[in-house]
Amino acid sequence: MSRGVSARLARARTDRGKAARRGAADPVKALMHRHRELCERAVDPLEIAAGLEAHGVTDRTAARFRHRDVFALAEEMYARVPRGDDDIGTTAFGRPSDVRGQDLPEVPAGWALFSLLPGLVCAAAVAGLALGTGSTRVAVALGGALAVAVALRIALRYGPLRAPTHPTSATRAWVCWLLAYALLGDGLLKGAVAGGADGPGGLWEPAVAAVLALALAVAPATWCARLFAVRARGRLGASRGLDEFASSVRPLLLGVVVLFLAVLAPLLAVSDALLGASGGGWGGGSGGASALVGAGALGALLLLARLLGVYGFTRSPALLLGAAGAAELAALALVFVGRLPGCDAVAAPVAAAVEAWGPGAVPAAACGAAALTLLVHAARTLTLASAHAGPGESP
Repeated sequence: MSRGVSARLARARTDRGKAARRGAADPVKALMHRHRELCERAVDPLEIAAGLEAHGVTDRTAARFRHRDVFALAEEMYARVPRGDDDIGTTAFGRPSDVRGQDLPEVPAGWALFSLLPGLVCAAAVAGLALGTGSTRVAVALGGALAVAVALRIALRYGPLRAPTHPTSATRAWVCWLLAYALLGDGLLKGAVAGGADGPGGLWEPAVAAVLALALAVAPATWCARLFAVRARGRLGASRGLDEFASSVRPLLLGVVVLFLAVLAPLLAVSDALLGASGGGWGGGSGGASALVGAGALGALLLLARLLGVYGFTRSPALLLGAAGAAELAALALVFVGRLPGCDAVAAPVAAAVEAWGPGAVPAAACGAAALTLLVHAARTLTLASAHAGPGESP
């Protein structure tokens, strides 16, 4: 009796040893089953490589599977998926799938028209401000701000700039602060440095032209985001390796940002010229070239932050938006603290910058530095194949 039990145990150990050796002899098969959903939807080896990269598989990991790099490993995994005539529409795991896949993230029809809404609504509000007087202007300003916010929400929600996750309340708060500073900050800072009255009435000169140009720039920002998505997705299929893909997307990203700035710059100049010539002292930007540079830096910062959010990278944009907003807030605080007895030296750096380059130097420096940092970060993250492998998926 005990001899029979011993024999069965010995056979079981032998079977387990053979199974273990078979599994060890074919580690790629185990990896395919571990990432079976990735293999099911993949339409090319690079998409599998991108997915493996997103899951933390590196070239060193691929060496353990007897491959020189992640792309070579992905090529074997892709090649081992059955694709005979009898297997069309069926994955290697026996499940139906669309072998064509999806080439691009889907966006609702009419997204190009939605992107025009913020600029059109803001232009209508500015026209209402020009025609209104006294308390009517206040009502028009509040109603226009609410209408622009609704239009902006529609443009972002139903277009290529739609993010898979909603921004945090802190991110929204910093964006609102940056836009509020673009409208009121330069006039407030200029008056404070000049030693104006403590009350708000004599301090700020709303830079409506900058806000109008930024609202109009939502449309080119949306189109640039779509252009980046289309071209990057096309290069994902055409590239033969992860390094080749990154090298081809990096100049594309830089070109998209430059294209956006090339459209934003004339929008700022034309809005400043038209509203400045309209009179009234409230529409034009009296801050000079530095004010236009500051508004342009803010536009670049908002574009990069939103573009990173579209592909699921939200932490760095939130941090840098907060850093830029905090820098602007600190500049204002230093000027007002410097008006206290014996604290003149505290406000000296900000006052010197404003006197030399105008009040727009503060947002130009704060938003420009944040935008440049985000651009460097985007050049490292948005050039990863894993950021573009699955439409609508977060890396």
